[in-house]
Amino acid sequence: MSRKRHTPEVDFERVRAHYDLSDAFFALFLDPSMVYSCAKFDGPQTTLAEAQRAKIDLSLDKCELGPGHRLLDIGCGWGATALRARERYGARVIGLTLSRNQFEHDQRLARGLDGVEFRQQGWETFEEPVDRIVSIGAFEHFGRAKYAAFFARCRAILPDRGVMLLHTITAGKPSQDWDFLRFVHFIATEIFPGGDVPSPESVIAAARAAGFELVHAESLRPHYARTLDCWAANLESRRADAVALVGEKTCEKYMKYLTGCAALFRSGECNVHQFKLRTV
Repeated sequence: MSRKRHTPEVDFERVRAHYDLSDAFFALFLDPSMVYSCAKFDGPQTTLAEAQRAKIDLSLDKCELGPGHRLLDIGCGWGATALRARERYGARVIGLTLSRNQFEHDQRLARGLDGVEFRQQGWETFEEPVDRIVSIGAFEHFGRAKYAAFFARCRAILPDRGVMLLHTITAGKPSQDWDFLRFVHFIATEIFPGGDVPSPESVIAAARAAGFELVHAESLRPHYARTLDCWAANLESRRADAVALVGEKTCEKYMKYLTGCAALFRSGECNVHQFKLRTV
């Protein structure tokens, strides 16, 4: 695993190493909204696109989001959550991403829309007051040395009784199995450089220390196994297109990542949680 410190420059470099690979490649296995995080399947016939919309609505409902609220979306990805917050809830949204490709994609999405703004910026330099914060699938990239600073910054820009929804992969049941440790090393070096998955307890402790109370925590672990199954099946069905875009080696690496992670979420060695937090 890389031992580089999580400076803003290093974080930009690491994020781009993954998310700026190729929008066309990610589009081969993600749903049309390009949501790249755990979905929520409400039934056996639920499609991936429907499940991603359900996850976004679940997240924004937990934010207690309403018309006119100023929402900060930290790690906004390809923009689906920000657009949904504006269209369904009437919020005014600022989305932050470090990825150049995502930012350019999001700029195109927001063209001509009022109340949605995207910035290629990290949370470290964002100092404007907001009413709500949502962050889905970004916390894993921050590194534990930044947890205190992250929650302190979120607390500083939220009002009293402000709400934040944090969605992050978390450590599951303890495991010292060699295959598990080897796969974790593969993910941290080949897929998400510098990634650092927190325990649920460390998230709650860091949030409490910064002035948040835990309102609700929910595990979506089985849903992530199914999400990854869908992504792997999509990629396999478009293998020839994927190889043409990124090469055989990268295609194989992503298949290993998607199928291997699905197995870990299914076994409980990895988890994913949503934490609803309120300022106190």
